[in-house]
Amino acid sequence: MENLILSFNVVTPLFFMMVIGYFLKHFKILDQHTLDVMNKVVFKIFLPVLLFYNVYTTDLGTVFDGKLILFAVTGILVLFVLLVFFIPKIQKDNRKRGVMIQGVFRSNFVIFGIPIATSLYGEGNVGTTAMLIAVVVPLFNVLAVISLEIFRDSQINIKKIIKGVITNPLIIGAFVGIVFLLLGIKLPTAVMTTVKDVSKMATPLGLILLGASFVFADVKKYLKETIFVVIAKLIVVPAIMIPLSVYVGIRGIALLTLTIIYGAPTGVSTFQMAKQMDGDSDLAAQVIVFTSFFCIVTMFFWIYILKSLALI
Repeated sequence: MENLILSFNVVTPLFFMMVIGYFLKHFKILDQHTLDVMNKVVFKIFLPVLLFYNVYTTDLGTVFDGKLILFAVTGILVLFVLLVFFIPKIQKDNRKRGVMIQGVFRSNFVIFGIPIATSLYGEGNVGTTAMLIAVVVPLFNVLAVISLEIFRDSQINIKKIIKGVITNPLIIGAFVGIVFLLLGIKLPTAVMTTVKDVSKMATPLGLILLGASFVFADVKKYLKETIFVVIAKLIVVPAIMIPLSVYVGIRGIALLTLTIIYGAPTGVSTFQMAKQMDGDSDLAAQVIVFTSFFCIVTMFFWIYILKSLALI
């Protein structure tokens, strides 16, 4: 019962935050223009500061795990390659193919990763999660661009991919944190306090804006594709990768972080990327909405199982 209550208390606040956002939009307290502006602020300022803070305050000697990084990166790459070959066999529309591939392999790792890890292990003990974010987020962005370029009826633009990666605010935030950490640069107390306070705004605001972005439209139009992505993303992939992680000896916060990487909902930026790169952005919106909604149930299930088995 204790593990059940703990799992419930870890996941439910995320759901409540999204519900608050949904009703703020429903009662027209937030309009679409405000959401667009606030999403940019969160993406370009708050989330990068959060990543910087978590990496900067990490005990590198304690959390760096080459085996874990290799396992996470290899898992994502293998999953991506399998999807690139499999999705075209079940989906004939090029505009949907790239979106479906992203929907399965790309997680909303930043927004879901830190709060879940913090809930279970406490603030200041999520360095492993922050370090994996620094590695996985760039990889997600590179593969996301490739997945859309492949089915765009044009050649892959390597320069565009590289530019997109090095100018990504999340990657910059994590990279600056790593540089400051490795060089031992000490920030003044006043600056550090400000950074810490700003970082605390990222997660709740990001979840509220995610909830406010829910639009239950075109459900029937994309029903088959959405069901496939939801089941693959939240059930099939975690059901394969979590036991495999356990089998190779990964435990504790490292296992929790991998669970979030493979079991969190589809990344929100999938929508904007699809819109800019000729993908089916309406399908992307549906995938984000329903993976985010059902993730509350599936993530609760995975955490409860792992906690009951004393693996995390």
